[in-house]
Amino acid sequence: MARTLMILMLPLAMAACTPTVQMAAPKEPITVNLNMKIQHEIYVKVDKEVDDLFSEQGLF
Repeated sequence: MARTLMILMLPLAMAACTPTVQMAAPKEPITVNLNMKIQHEIYVKVDKEVDDLFSEQGLF
């Protein structure tokens, strides 16, 4: 009797353990953060100006 009950309960137990996958849209919009540093460009411009200044007048 117990074996028959176990055999009948096995498919029910297997169905309870199956994973479910749900697809849902996010509630808030996706944001892309585009913060960039432009310090390199600024330093290059300053370096060119300093280089021109030194080549025209010398160091002292």
